[in-house]
Amino acid sequence: MHLSIIMPVHNREIYVGAALRSLLRQRDCAELDIIVIDDGSTDGSAEAVRAMMDQSPCIRLFQQKNTGVTRARNSGLRHLKPETELVSFLDSDDISPAGRFSTDLGLFRQDSGLELTYSRMMLVDKIDDHTLEPAADSNTINVRGIHLSAAIFSRRLVERIGGFDEDFVQAEDTDYLLRCFEIGPRYALPDTLALYYRRHPGNMTRQEDVQSREFMRAIYKSMKRRRADPSLRPIDGIFELKKLADWRFM
Repeated sequence: MHLSIIMPVHNREIYVGAALRSLLRQRDCAELDIIVIDDGSTDGSAEAVRAMMDQSPCIRLFQQKNTGVTRARNSGLRHLKPETELVSFLDSDDISPAGRFSTDLGLFRQDSGLELTYSRMMLVDKIDDHTLEPAADSNTINVRGIHLSAAIFSRRLVERIGGFDEDFVQAEDTDYLLRCFEIGPRYALPDTLALYYRRHPGNMTRQEDVQSREFMRAIYKSMKRRRADPSLRPIDGIFELKKLADWRFM
C-alpha cells in the first residue's frame, strides 16, 4: 500500500533526523512517501533532511516561507502523489514506534471499506535517540489523545474532510479530527501505539493560554456545525482527555 506521511518542520534541526529515521525503519510495511514541508526554518533543519535524502529517495523536501504549521500541513496535502492510498502525519520532534504501521495497515488490507484507524499515543519526556525508544528513566503517559499522528486516513476520507482551517494558530489538528469524525467515517480504534509524543520546552502546546483558547474554539465550531446540521455525528467515546493534574509531571 502507498502511504504518504506529512511532516511540517520549523527549526527542529536537533529532532528531525530521529523523526525521519523512525519512519524509514518501517519501509518494509508499505511504500512510504515522506513529505517534509520546511516552513521557513532558520537553523539547519533543511540540511538535516537533505543529508538523508540521497539514501532515502522516499523523502521529499519542499521549502516555503514561514506561514505556520496549519498552512504547512495544507501544503503537504497538495503534494500528495496520485498513487497515494493512505495518509498520516508525524511532527518533526516526535517518533513513530517500530511496528506502528504494520498492524494498522493490516486492518486496511483486511477491510477495503475502512477509512480510518485511530490509535493510542505515549507522552514521554526523554527519548533515546539511538534506539528511538523512551529512555529508561523517562516519565510516560499512554492515552488515546487528540493527535493527527494517531490516525491513518484513507485518501478518499482526506478528500471528504478537506484542508486544515487556516484561521487556527493552534488546535488545527483538533478541528480537523473533529470534522473527520463528524462526517461518520468507517473507522477502527486499535490499541496500536501510534507515536511517542516528545515533551520538551519548545512544544507549541507549552503556550497554555493560546492552546486553551484555540482548543475551545475548535470545540465551539464543532458544536455549531452539529447544531446546524443534525446529520453530523457526535464525538463521543473516542478521545481520552486527562485532567490537567495528570500531566503535571511532564
